[in-house]
Amino acid sequence: MSDKIGQNLTDILREIAKENKDLQGIIDRIDFNATTHGQRDIDDDRLSKLIEKITEKHLGLKDVEPDIIGRSYEYLIRKFAEGSGKSAGEFYTPTEVGFIMAKIMDAEPDMEIYDPCCGSGGLLVKCELVMEEKMALRSKEKYAPLQLHGQEFTPGTWAMSKMNMVIHDMEGEIEIGDTLKNPKFKDGGKLKKFDRVVANPMWNQSKDSLPYINDDFFINDEMERFPAGPCGGKIDWGWIQHIYSSLNDTGRGAVVLDTGAASRGSGNQGSNKERDCRKWFVENDLIEGVIYLPENLFYNTSAPGIIIFLNKAKAHKDKIYLLHAGKEFEKGDPKNYITQEGIERIAETYKAFKKEEKFASLVDKDEIVKNDYNISPSRYIQINDAYIYRPIEEIVYELKEQESDYVTIDTEMKNILTKLGFK
Repeated sequence: MSDKIGQNLTDILREIAKENKDLQGIIDRIDFNATTHGQRDIDDDRLSKLIEKITEKHLGLKDVEPDIIGRSYEYLIRKFAEGSGKSAGEFYTPTEVGFIMAKIMDAEPDMEIYDPCCGSGGLLVKCELVMEEKMALRSKEKYAPLQLHGQEFTPGTWAMSKMNMVIHDMEGEIEIGDTLKNPKFKDGGKLKKFDRVVANPMWNQSKDSLPYINDDFFINDEMERFPAGPCGGKIDWGWIQHIYSSLNDTGRGAVVLDTGAASRGSGNQGSNKERDCRKWFVENDLIEGVIYLPENLFYNTSAPGIIIFLNKAKAHKDKIYLLHAGKEFEKGDPKNYITQEGIERIAETYKAFKKEEKFASLVDKDEIVKNDYNISPSRYIQINDAYIYRPIEEIVYELKEQESDYVTIDTEMKNILTKLGFK
């Protein structure tokens, strides 16, 4: 009966979930018969029209490409992100950024891939898709899929990630929980090691937003995940340290962050914990490269982002490869985007560590040290003839830091003059 569609749909999905462990807690989360203040959230007429529209399409493997459902899910997630505003940054990384990361990570069959803050699982899925594309060109022989692992804090987003694995028919183990406080992937009581780690953690997350985060948290971690120590007021370099500690001896990582993570604290007088973390990574020759992305790609901000690449077995010793892709985009609505040609250009140039004027350069460690461990490509690569573009947020932060230093120096000078008898 037409007035029972919502209830029937809910009952059917719950029965399916009972028979399929991987779908439990995912497709049975929604009650299509739910009401608010006595009114149906989705009435049966709307559900009926949706079902009729879907049944117009033949979705058998003989009718469509094998990955059509997966691509449709990615499309829906992107559209959901567009309508979610700034909160979309919590679960969605722009498709082109994910493919750039996956192409550069260049995973091989049966590798173990990890995302400690996996959102809707897009970065893990793209690593598998890129690997499959590579293997299709290389050989027709059978090969093992990637072993995908992710952890996500938000229950609704965790369900999206689990569903992403199922829809793409991929082998994914997705855990729920706070990764920094309680990482779920362990091996013999110690942190599990992976071949590749990809991540897009919350940018510029203040340690004040997590009550358990303080300097002692980083110093006394039972799994010794934070060799560079406390990272100051922002948790960005805490995530990078966790990612580093999750890599095996030949592992590589790629993490998306705000541009400030590459430069905050550099050039200031005195000690700065965030700069000191970068210093530890530079001095231990663990940063393979940094890519500066175009502005207005991400749904949680119009600011450009960066991708920091870690490599425990990097080829170019005591050098960091910097690529400035600030101009590699097309205008879009509501967000800019990187074309397929742009994705290929960025990924292939990076993989070859090719030097290209106003685009990419291999920078000596000595120059990084001279610039006080600033690893932002915008500091070293001039993309315009008249000036070097730097995001306003980065400049404002540095001005605030310098102002704070001036106040400290002024106070110290007054104390010295007072002790010397000057008033």
